Amino acid sequence: MALVPCQVLRVAILLSYCSILCNYKAIEMPSHQTYGGSWKFLTFIDLVIQAVFFGICVLTDLSSLLTRGSGNQEQERQLKKLISLRDWMLAVLAFPVGVFVVAVFWIIYAYDREMIYPKLLDNFIPGWLNHGMHTTVLPFILIEMRTSHHAYPSRNSGLAAICTFSVGYILWVCWVHHVTGMWVYPFLEHIGPGARIIFFGSTTILMNFLYLLGEVLNSYIWDTQRSMEEEKEKPKLE
Repeated sequence: MALVPCQVLRVAILLSYCSILCNYKAIEMPSHQTYGGSWKFLTFIDLVIQAVFFGICVLTDLSSLLTRGSGNQEQERQLKKLISLRDWMLAVLAFPVGVFVVAVFWIIYAYDREMIYPKLLDNFIPGWLNHGMHTTVLPFILIEMRTSHHAYPSRNSGLAAICTFSVGYILWVCWVHHVTGMWVYPFLEHIGPGARIIFFGSTTILMNFLYLLGEVLNSYIWDTQRSMEEEKEKPKLE
């Protein structure tokens, strides 16, 4: 039996994301006042994705609780739709985008923080908030994957969806540069057009890899869990 019910964990994680978003939006940074506002940063988009995802998880838990034992087929049909939406969001957005943000941010930060998170930002964003945006996303999504089984969509449709998201964000970043003359991320200023194309292509490939990683990890976790349960159910030999 779990020390903390997964339903309670989801509520706590949702509240933490709401707190992070509220604190982030309350910060008066110059970049928030320019074209695109917070929406030009993948970190902010990811926070919204995670908050919406865990909001759907909580709503699914509440619906499941209200539907249990009711025998109402319409309610059960709506619950199945919610579960399908929850699983799709984890597979296509919450896991790959969340892991991408954490991995890429800290890799570039370790190499040269000025390329991704200039020291000037320490005057605006406290350390705990930085970790809330760029660190805790990973353990939160792994906790969710471990506590509940999620049915992945077909591989072709899943990869098509994550590709659409990746290309859409890249086009958005390019549009912001076209309008303002400034790149959203400082390191893009220091590399040539060819290197940018390679970088954008690499990020799309990485997103696809992370989608596949999530699919494999989800299967591994739940296949292992199923095997353990089957072993427990086998009668012991005298």
